[in-house]
Amino acid sequence: MMPELGKYAGAVLSSYAVSIGLLVLLVAVSVWRARRVKRQLKDVESKAKRHG
Repeated sequence: MMPELGKYAGAVLSSYAVSIGLLVLLVAVSVWRARRVKRQLKDVESKAKRHG
């Protein structure tokens, strides 16, 4: 199922690996940031409820 990449196999496969790694990193950072912002929003909302 793997296409024949010839002498460019190393470059192509390493490019795929770097691209996939960057996509995973981008998703992980986005999820981490979303959780952090959600937690901060909860804190602000709870403070607002307490102080009217």
